[in-house]
Amino acid sequence: MLHIRDLTAGYGAAPVLQGVNLHVDRGETVALLGPNGAGKSTLMAALTGTIRNRSGEVSFENHNLVFEASHAIVSRGVALVPEGRLVFPPFSVEDNLRLGAVRLKGRLQERYDFVYGLFPRLAERRRQAAGTLSGGEQQMLAIGRALMSNPRLLLLDEPFLGLAPKVVAEIRAALEKLRQTGLTLLMVEQKLDIALGFASRAYVLIKGRVALEEGTASLARRPDLRDLYFSLATAHNA
Repeated sequence: MLHIRDLTAGYGAAPVLQGVNLHVDRGETVALLGPNGAGKSTLMAALTGTIRNRSGEVSFENHNLVFEASHAIVSRGVALVPEGRLVFPPFSVEDNLRLGAVRLKGRLQERYDFVYGLFPRLAERRRQAAGTLSGGEQQMLAIGRALMSNPRLLLLDEPFLGLAPKVVAEIRAALEKLRQTGLTLLMVEQKLDIALGFASRAYVLIKGRVALEEGTASLARRPDLRDLYFSLATAHNA
């Protein structure tokens, strides 16, 4: 579904991403790992067109997204749940969701019903201002907003960051339901246990380059996993 070849991207003269290559098959869940500053969020921004300084190929269902604007990428079926949630605090839950459906033609109530079925707490708080929700509820809202566009590829940037274990379990269960519908997921995650327990494959990104790609089952069995993870970072920082 998604094939990235030699992607270079950044915000100024010096690129953050340098020749990144990765792929995500239809219906697959892939984790993108790496320390802070590795370029994970930059990769998400490059995939969604929110940074324009990029080259290479981002092939999504045989369309190169590198030269397309963000609104066109959303229309093709790609949606992002950004790091930090970025909900609109004064707007109600339902208004925040509606913003995710600005390019959806019809079937608005159908998408509301889908999101509320996935996150019943949002249905209970549909008239409540987003800024008054708990952190976990705001994360549910950010995921729900992305789902309002009816995407085929969902990008998740640190979806479990700063959440209590109970909320992590609740959101993970919702993502599992999405995966069972056939939705393709690419997830940025720093916590190895969550990533390896949820995704089928993982890429480790270090200083803007892919340092490792491996199936999560085999990665999880490696006794030297954490040493390997940090040695890759050290080697690329040398």
